[in-house]
Amino acid sequence: MTWMVYGANGYTGELVARLAVRRGERPVLAGRNPKVRELAGELGLEYRIFDLSKASQHLDGVDAVAHCAGPFSATSKPMVDACLATGTHYLDVTGEIDVYEAIFARSEEAADKGVVLLPGAGFDVVPSDCLAAMLAGALPGATHLKLAFLAGGGLSGGTLRTTVEGMGTGGQARVDGKIVTVPIGHSTPTAFFASGPKTVLSLPWGDVSTAYRSTGIPNITTHIYLPIPAVFLGRGQQLFAPVMKTALAQRIGKSIVGLISGPGEKRRAGSRAEFWGEVRDADGRTATATLTTPNSYSITADAVVRIATQIGSVKPGAQTPATAFGAAFLKELDGVTVGAVTVIS
Repeated sequence: MTWMVYGANGYTGELVARLAVRRGERPVLAGRNPKVRELAGELGLEYRIFDLSKASQHLDGVDAVAHCAGPFSATSKPMVDACLATGTHYLDVTGEIDVYEAIFARSEEAADKGVVLLPGAGFDVVPSDCLAAMLAGALPGATHLKLAFLAGGGLSGGTLRTTVEGMGTGGQARVDGKIVTVPIGHSTPTAFFASGPKTVLSLPWGDVSTAYRSTGIPNITTHIYLPIPAVFLGRGQQLFAPVMKTALAQRIGKSIVGLISGPGEKRRAGSRAEFWGEVRDADGRTATATLTTPNSYSITADAVVRIATQIGSVKPGAQTPATAFGAAFLKELDGVTVGAVTVIS
């Protein structure tokens, strides 16, 4: 099987490429930046340099593309278009809810062409998606799902550019099966992480879209631990959202975060991520569980390499990590500790 890393010159793409080579894989490295050839030369890999507008002309002989070039609100559609045109499987590392929804809307088209579309093949959303599926299996008929995570180690410039892009909008949650706009920080439960309880606040992330498809649970809220009070974040959102919607503010914000590089190897190795999830049914029964994983970028590279090399065995159409590989996929990933599920009747 031949697969490609597009955006290999970016922080995440390079991590994926290097890990793939350490595992004996020979992916084709690609991107629009000529710097791709430098990494390809170092790793002894084939490379292709092309803009996404011409992607379909450069996927010959490629069975799957690991798309690592964000922001995915701008880059996912042209790559998906190219993959559907050429019969190439697609996976990415997006965390953007609108991108998930747009890709899932093309599931039937992908199935007709024998193509797998699997957005969220990294930290967003492999651990949380599999956790949600595990909890749904422990409490069939659950109607509500809460997910929370805390992550250490810092963020890359690409991730921060995506964050800047989303700063002009409010929060999102799934209510009665539909995605709705809600205030950021409107929900502040206590998450019982493996390291101890912490107050978390609601922020939109990919499971608002994916967990619904993986579990069928109609009410989903996602949370994150931040070392600031929720009220400050909520007020900040109200004050700055109108400004951040402007083209000028977006340009300035993206130019600033573009100067930031992702965490180095030592920092990644010394940091962990934690997840907590809870499902509840109409009778008040609950099921909870925790996960502890390597640094978000380390687990992303691990998951992407595994998914890219196994995606040919997945049923065509748009998939989540859990619908493609099951909740047990978590146990294949390096350094993941899965806590026991606790069911309270």
